[in-house]
Amino acid sequence: MSKLTRKQQTRKRHRRLRRHIAGTSSRPRLAIFRSNNHIYAQLIDDVAQSTLCSASTIDKELRPDLKTNSGGCDASVAVGELVAKRAITKGIHQVVFDRGGNLYHGRIEALANAAREAGLQF
Repeated sequence: MSKLTRKQQTRKRHRRLRRHIAGTSSRPRLAIFRSNNHIYAQLIDDVAQSTLCSASTIDKELRPDLKTNSGGCDASVAVGELVAKRAITKGIHQVVFDRGGNLYHGRIEALANAAREAGLQF
């Protein structure tokens, strides 16, 4: 038997999670994607198949505030606060958290905690 690569393991976990997680217009899915250099967060309505709002480390609004490392926990905190602020302005207060198959640790945990502190409930 061949061993799965780390990326394959992440995809397998994500498929397993998505069986139970779905976003609606009243409670959208907060989907997280983490790359080596950046982190992205989107609020997705799976019923209408649309993205309600998003934030990432490559946003023009965040770029000047971030230091040289846009892939660290500090950048994740900034993205979490920004996506929560944008969601609250659209009237969204409750979300379903989708960690994207990543372990709830490090940058993912930092983004989630920042979004909670900024006013999102999940």
